[in-house]
Amino acid sequence: MNKLFLFLILVGNLTFAQKQETTPESLAQKQLEAYNAHNIDAFVEPYADDVEIYGFPDKLLYKGKETMRKDYGEFFKNTPKLHCELKNRIVQGNTVIDKEYITGAGKTFEAVAIYQVENNKIKKVYFIQ
Repeated sequence: MNKLFLFLILVGNLTFAQKQETTPESLAQKQLEAYNAHNIDAFVEPYADDVEIYGFPDKLLYKGKETMRKDYGEFFKNTPKLHCELKNRIVQGNTVIDKEYITGAGKTFEAVAIYQVENNKIKKVYFIQ
């Protein structure tokens, strides 16, 4: 095979892999894995700078990635056994709905998180507890 053909195949595969990484499902998965690793930088990376976090259905809890970084950073630091187990996931278009089982700090609870993705970033999150 000639080098140009191999190069085009390689570039095509890289482009395909990049597109795979930015699906709504992959963004939700990435933040879940970072949450469980307590890695604040990796956790906030999939979110839009102006992300909005809601208590379902429409109670704005806070807005902005920097607020999220501060709040979750403290949460990760103060809850070393924090863990979220994904029980079920539904993906419909740009929306991901996760049923979660969260443990840590002597507490256990179930929640539903609804992630809405715009421009390859998580733009809005709705929590149901």
